[in-house]
Amino acid sequence: MNILLLGSTGSIGASTCNCVRRFPDLFRIVGVAAHSRTDVLLDQVREFAPRYVHVGDASAAGRVRSSLPAHAAFFEGRAGLERVAAEADYDVLLNALVGEVGLRPTVAALRRGKRVALANKESLVIGGDFLRALNCGELVPVDSEHSAILQCLSGEHRSSVESIILTASGGPFRELPAERFAAITPEEALRHPTWAMGRKITIDSATLMNKGFEVIEAHHLFQTPYQRLRVLIHPQSIVHSMVEFHDGSVISQMGVPSMELPIQFALSYPKRLPATTSRLDLAQIGALTFHEPDTGRFPCLRLCLEAGTRGGTMPAALNAANEVAVQLFLDKAIRFDQIPQIIEETLSAHTVQPASSVEVIEEVDRYTRDAVTRRYARGKD
Repeated sequence: MNILLLGSTGSIGASTCNCVRRFPDLFRIVGVAAHSRTDVLLDQVREFAPRYVHVGDASAAGRVRSSLPAHAAFFEGRAGLERVAAEADYDVLLNALVGEVGLRPTVAALRRGKRVALANKESLVIGGDFLRALNCGELVPVDSEHSAILQCLSGEHRSSVESIILTASGGPFRELPAERFAAITPEEALRHPTWAMGRKITIDSATLMNKGFEVIEAHHLFQTPYQRLRVLIHPQSIVHSMVEFHDGSVISQMGVPSMELPIQFALSYPKRLPATTSRLDLAQIGALTFHEPDTGRFPCLRLCLEAGTRGGTMPAALNAANEVAVQLFLDKAIRFDQIPQIIEETLSAHTVQPASSVEVIEEVDRYTRDAVTRRYARGKD
């Protein structure tokens, strides 16, 4: 199976490379794409000898191009991401990009009838309605929560599903009083208690925006109404998600907190392959706890549910406002507690349109980013 790996130098990309190393007779990386981490990218080029190489950052592109072997096709910039997905010879696109930039490659791969192993949650958050309307290709989730749901639903009739329950670690501030949120620093927010992830998704986990995104994804992936999607805080991150059936039974999928299992499962689905990763020892863990999320302290989860329920371009506005707000927080231009405030103000001002094309979605994304940047980059309180 030939894999085109977008976002190859991030944490999901690194874990994917480990899966390929375990099964060199089954998987081959034929393409890699990164934004600016050229040293890691070139190491991957030397190890896997891909036929296709993409670099997003223009200042880094020249160095990579000059270092490539003669057989490699080179792609550059945002347009290059869509081109490589549309032109390369591969079986599976593993999309581990961060942000709305991942939408066009997902669309290009699906239109070719390819399997998309999706770790780029924004593809479904902003383009879920549009992707479902395409009705081509195959989406297999990489996120541990959605991989868990897929496994829990295996062999089950969808009509028997009562609810889907996504679990969340709760992030680093799950017990912090709301009055202390204004003083949270980026350094504190980047210390996730369970998962090692990129900066943007780590902040999203701290605000519970990431879990809200995952609810929107689950709505589209499993065609489940929002009123039948629930979130529970589960600090141990052992139960990755659960499905409740109409007879009252609940099936969960458990495992150690590692992305390698869901990545490997997305590549091999519907088969399971052996792995030498750590095994779950419930006796050592001792206790698993669950409680309802506090949407008063973490309003981003509520905002996601509201935006997803409204549908159309509302989730695109939500995502764009969040991406700008997170970056402003990381730049120390706004406070942590201003992130949901900015998003709520943005959604209140947004006029929903049908998400009828990539162009419509991207126009909403551009407009929202510009509006939020103009209003808050000057340090508005």
